[in-house]
Amino acid sequence: MPSKFLGDYSWTRGPVVINAPMAGFAGSALATAVTQAGGIGTIGMADDVTRIATELEAVAGLLGSTPSSRPSLFYQATGILPVGVGLLLFLTTPATVLPVLQSNPPAFVWLFAAPTLADYAPWVTALRAALPQTRIWIQVGSASAAVEVARTAAPDVLVVQGSDAGGHGFARGASVISLLPEIANRLHNDSGVKEGTLLVAAGGIVEGRGAAAALALGAEGVVMGTRFLAAQETTVHPAYRAAILAASDGALDTVRAPVFDSLRGPTIWPPLYDGRAIASQSYVEWTQGVDIDTIRWRCAEAAARDDRGYSDRVAVWAGAGVALVNEVQSTDDIVSSVREGAKKALRAAITGM
Repeated sequence: MPSKFLGDYSWTRGPVVINAPMAGFAGSALATAVTQAGGIGTIGMADDVTRIATELEAVAGLLGSTPSSRPSLFYQATGILPVGVGLLLFLTTPATVLPVLQSNPPAFVWLFAAPTLADYAPWVTALRAALPQTRIWIQVGSASAAVEVARTAAPDVLVVQGSDAGGHGFARGASVISLLPEIANRLHNDSGVKEGTLLVAAGGIVEGRGAAAALALGAEGVVMGTRFLAAQETTVHPAYRAAILAASDGALDTVRAPVFDSLRGPTIWPPLYDGRAIASQSYVEWTQGVDIDTIRWRCAEAAARDDRGYSDRVAVWAGAGVALVNEVQSTDDIVSSVREGAKKALRAAITGM
């Protein structure tokens, strides 16, 4: 199944599977493993620039251990690391992060969570000047945002994130099933948008059938976050992973709510965004009108336990597809199963016509 990604990401195999840049979870081990499996790996960054430098150096080291692999050959030929770096723009500045990225240039930078949509264009200008071979991805959650960002910032890739996604996204959005084709139509019909902007789908995709649906909608690749929380190479507390594996009904066990960002204190996230997480006791109490200071005190008390409160009170970010995540696997097995499952689902759909 040919992919338009092959031009810029020549190590990939279609259908292209991408791990979400989950800050604190997606490090060099996961990103490298996804890339080595023929997908596109990303490293998530919050506000620790030192850590991102360490993670990029680690990717280079891991590639050195398999010098004949396709990602390693790409790195040797270009000097570009075959992974991406996800940035939360409200937590950093170009002046802070660009010197780190220039030391070990990644194949792409994934931009998200700018305070306003107008903030993306200056970032893209700075990145293209400092890292001319690095591609720019921008995550959006509405058709209007996609058009505005495509016009003003002209990214190479738009990550179309539906509201089923775990973790943070646009507070007002729609399922990727309706969102992706709407964005594709809007971009195609807008003369102010450059041709060739690729779309990848995110939000509720955890296995091959979901990936096949996204590909049928026109996505060039699929992004998964929740599924990779059960990958052996992901950095995750055992109690956090246990909460993911224990979920049995994505519609009831997860919920989008602003309270998850306020459990440790007043939220630092811009108003455009909120997040989906496991519907914890903290959430239940919030819906019952319990005072937020009381909820925070109980959350802090729980966080001091061995399980860090992940079993009942601290936010466990997870998408609506979480009930389909049932076991811990290697990253290679996850990528391969999603890729082959998508092919199987697409063949079955065509055969049934």
